[in-house]
Amino acid sequence: MRWRSFVAVGDSFTEGMDDAYPDGTYRGWADLVATRLAAEAGPDFRYANLAIRGRLFPSVVAEQVPSAVAMRPDLISFAAGGNDVLRRSFDPDTLVSRFDEVVRQLRSGGADVLLFRFADVMARLPGQRLVAPRVELLNQAVGETAERHGAILVDLYADDTFLNPMLWSTDRLHLSPAGHRRVAGQVLNALGVGCDEEWLMVPPHPAPSPWLAARASDLRWAGQHLAPWIRRRLTGRSSGDTVTAKRPLLGPITD
Repeated sequence: MRWRSFVAVGDSFTEGMDDAYPDGTYRGWADLVATRLAAEAGPDFRYANLAIRGRLFPSVVAEQVPSAVAMRPDLISFAAGGNDVLRRSFDPDTLVSRFDEVVRQLRSGGADVLLFRFADVMARLPGQRLVAPRVELLNQAVGETAERHGAILVDLYADDTFLNPMLWSTDRLHLSPAGHRRVAGQVLNALGVGCDEEWLMVPPHPAPSPWLAARASDLRWAGQHLAPWIRRRLTGRSSGDTVTAKRPLLGPITD
């Protein structure tokens, strides 16, 4: 087992929304991966998760990357930029350039680095014409950067299974527990570590809804999820303003 320490860096995707433990805190794919790696490596394995929901790329880089590098882990996962593509201020050239610099920094200490091409989340969200090309550009940059720096690429975009709405939570933006399990399975496959076969199983597609029922569902979603998101944008707030990293220091899984 070549990895005895793992640090996860990013936003809500890596924090684990919306895959809840019984106490209401979030688990997610990174916790699942860490648990599996710990089973292989033994009691000396250490894990930290610095990810915080709502964080934009510059914040992830400024707040989390230096800490991750300083811990000198064997493995670092980096997933950021998903929140940025939803903003009017999105600057693709700056983000792509900084992405390359960040991965170079993460690799400089000798750590293996996990990168992600994001799954197609826009199929069920408004703004597809504007945001989808941005996601495609970011995914292209991720793939090129992974190849350039010898990072391990997890290509979720190539997995059409993520078009199944059962892999997404009710907010249509974050993964469901089944979605997180599938990501964990893909990560472990990319690392060459076996996973529970159930993690890669996909729930059946839901039956098609009648037109009126589908529109009613869209209206409920807009009221419960879209409107609060817009209010936060207008007031300059974030869902992660009062949130801290759930595992800020390297420690055993049994902590």
